[in-house]
Amino acid sequence: MPITTLGKLFDLESQESGGSPLFMSPTPTTDPEPISGVKTGGDGGRIPVEEWLPITESRKGNVYTATFHLLCSGIGLQVILLPAAFAALGWVWGTIILTVGFVWKLYTTWLLVHLHEAVPGIRISRFVRLAIASFGVKLGKLLAIFPVMYLSGGACTILVITGGKSIQQLLQIMSEDNTAPLTSVQCFLVFSCIAIVMSQFPNLNSLFGVSVIGAIMGVTYCTVIWILPVTSDAQKTQVRYATSDKSFVHIFNAIGLIALVFRGNNLVLEIQGTLPSDSKNPSSTTMWRAVMMSQTLIAICMFPLSVVVYWAYGDKIPATGGPVGNYLKLYTQEHSKQAACFIHLTFIFSCLCSYPINLMPACDNAEMVYTTKKQKPASIIVRMMLRVFLGMVCFSIAVVFPFLPYLAVLIGAIALLVTFTYPSFMWISIKKPQRKSPMWLFNVLMGCLGASLSVLLLVASAMHLAQKGLHANFFNP
Repeated sequence: MPITTLGKLFDLESQESGGSPLFMSPTPTTDPEPISGVKTGGDGGRIPVEEWLPITESRKGNVYTATFHLLCSGIGLQVILLPAAFAALGWVWGTIILTVGFVWKLYTTWLLVHLHEAVPGIRISRFVRLAIASFGVKLGKLLAIFPVMYLSGGACTILVITGGKSIQQLLQIMSEDNTAPLTSVQCFLVFSCIAIVMSQFPNLNSLFGVSVIGAIMGVTYCTVIWILPVTSDAQKTQVRYATSDKSFVHIFNAIGLIALVFRGNNLVLEIQGTLPSDSKNPSSTTMWRAVMMSQTLIAICMFPLSVVVYWAYGDKIPATGGPVGNYLKLYTQEHSKQAACFIHLTFIFSCLCSYPINLMPACDNAEMVYTTKKQKPASIIVRMMLRVFLGMVCFSIAVVFPFLPYLAVLIGAIALLVTFTYPSFMWISIKKPQRKSPMWLFNVLMGCLGASLSVLLLVASAMHLAQKGLHANFFNP
C-alpha cells in the first residue's frame, strides 16, 4: 500500500489550520501498536485513545456477540414495509429486486469485512475512517459524514416516531373504549426515556444482552406476522394482486422501500471492531461467520414475510410507504386483540433494543470530540450526559418533524450510498486491483450502479412528494 494511504490511516486528523476535530480521530502515536498476539490477549491494533471510545473500548467479542449485533441492527422496522413494495411491483419483480438487493448487500458487507484489516497491523473500526483512508480527508468527510450520521441519529429519530406511535396503538387496542390514554408526544417521551436508559451501557460490546433481546423480538414479530395469515381465514376473502399504477414514480418509490431494508453497512466495521484479532485468527474470519449466520436468519424472516403478507392481503396493503403503524393496523382488524397486542409489543421491544446500537456511532463521535479536547477519557457522568443529550436531540427532532417516515426514501436514497456504492470504490482505492481486471471492472460497475440507483430513488421520491404532497405536521405528531 502506498505511503500516502498509510499516512491517511494514521494521521486522520490532519486538516487545515483551525479546523474542528469533529468526526476525526485523535492523533495517534507515531509507533502504533501492531495487531496483538497471545501476549496481549488479542486486544491490540489500537491507538491509545481508542481504548477510551465506546466502539473500541472492548475487543472481547466473539462470533455470537457479532451475530446478535448484526441481527438486532439488521432486522429493522423497514422489513414490515416489504409487502407494500410487492403491492406496487407485483410477485415477479418484487421477488427479483428483493433477491438482488439481498445478494448485493451481502457482497458489499464482504468487502467491508475484509477492508477492516486491509493493511496488516492496522484496524479501521469506523466507516468514516475507512472513507478518509480511501478518498482522502476532505473528500472522505464530505462523502461519508452525512450518510453515516443520518443512519445513526436519523434511524434513532425514526425509531422514536415509530416506537412511540406503536405504543399509542398498543394502548388503544388494550383500552375498552378504543382510545389511547397518552398523546403521541407523551408516547414519544416514554419511548425516548426507556431508550436513553438502555443506551447507558459503556461500550458496544457490552450491548450483547440488549442485542440478544432485540434479535429475538425482531425474529418473533416477523415470524408471527407471516404465520398468522397462513393459519387464519384472512386469505378466504377476495384479494386482488393487480398493480394499477405502473408509473416511474410509483415503481421506484417501491424499489426504495426494498432498498431501505438493506441499510446497516455503517455498523459493520464498528461491530467487527469489538472482535479480537491476531495474525493467526484475523477478525475477518470471525466476522464473516457472524455475517453468514445473521444474514441467513434475516433472509428467513424477510422473504416469507414479503411473500405471505402480500398473498394474504394483496391490494389492501397501502403501496405508498409511510408509517409502519399503517401496516400493523391490518392485524388489528383481521386478527384477535391478543395477537395484535403481541405483535405490537414485540415490535416495540425490537425498536427499543435497536436504538442503542444505532446511536452508538454518534455516541462514539461525541466522546471522540471530548477526548480530543480534554486529552482524557470521558467519565461516567460525562458519558451519561452526552447520551442523554443525544437522546433528547432525537426526541426533539421526532416531535418537530413527526412526518420523517414519509421522507424515508428521499433522505435514505443518500444514505444508500453507504451500502451499495462506497464499499466497491473503497475496495478499489485500498486494495488497488489491476486496472480492467475482473475484480476492478466488477466493483466499478457495482459502484456506478449504486450511485445511479441512489439518484433515481432521490428523483422518484421527490416527484412522488410533489404529486401527492407531504402534509407536514410540524410539532403535531
